[in-house]
Amino acid sequence: MAYTATDVKNLRERTGAGMMDCKKAMDETGGDMEAAVDLLRAKGLAAVAKKSSRTAAEGLVGVAVSGTKGVAVEVNSETDFVAKNDQFQDFVRKTTEVALGQSSDDVDALKGAAYPDGGTVEDKLTNNVATIGENQQVRRMKTVSVGSGVVVPYMHNAAAPNLGKIGVLVALESEAGADVLEPLGKQIAMHIAAAFPLALNADGLDAEMIARERKIAAEKAAESGKPADVQAKMVDGAVAKFAKDNALLSQVFVIDNKTPVAQVVEQAGKAAGTKIELKDYVRFQLGEGIEKAESDFAAEVAAAAGLN
Repeated sequence: MAYTATDVKNLRERTGAGMMDCKKAMDETGGDMEAAVDLLRAKGLAAVAKKSSRTAAEGLVGVAVSGTKGVAVEVNSETDFVAKNDQFQDFVRKTTEVALGQSSDDVDALKGAAYPDGGTVEDKLTNNVATIGENQQVRRMKTVSVGSGVVVPYMHNAAAPNLGKIGVLVALESEAGADVLEPLGKQIAMHIAAAFPLALNADGLDAEMIARERKIAAEKAAESGKPADVQAKMVDGAVAKFAKDNALLSQVFVIDNKTPVAQVVEQAGKAAGTKIELKDYVRFQLGEGIEKAESDFAAEVAAAAGLN
């Protein structure tokens, strides 16, 4: 019996098992959906289904560097307690190392990649969910690289080496030595962790975000009651300030609180006698953008005690 990619997707949705596990089940059962469901249940993999609906907003960010390439990976869990688990930390560390060997930032490709202990990353993830008892997700990854120079990793408030809640990578393109680039990269990484830039430069800022800021500025300008030409200048000024404050290269360096980051890099290049370019960066903060389910703990306790 033949099966399609849609069948595999449907099996995954029904069971909560990993994509590769679903494909194997369909292979073993000749494409029989119900038999595949039973097979996954028999293997204990379908038990993940209920856990997969729970919000995973805790976990760890991992960073790794090899030569002139670096990668950051975020792996989520439901509770901070699991993030302190040695098994979970080992998984994040090894998955981040696997990510270094990937040719793209495709999370599905990462999940399908070979895991050091055997099987795939997704196989190991599925096993962890079953044994630890919490939903876990490999959420995202980003790679940066340079032709020559360094990629400097930084972990703010590390939970373990290269693991924590805010992971940063700084890619510096230059012929300067590591003795110059490493400390510069570390300072810029600390700035990035603290200042939360939204893009490398103004051109990289999200167009929808800029449009939203322009709309807000226009509404504020309209309230001023000033002439239309003055309002237009007010709007342009507000948008320009937003871009300056949120693009890394134009942000004021937190170390001295006066010099734009671009100028800090330029001055370092002049001191080193060769150009230094801040080519790219990554800032992953654990759980950013994930909607956490809010709960009333007192109400939960009361309900459990039959007081409601």
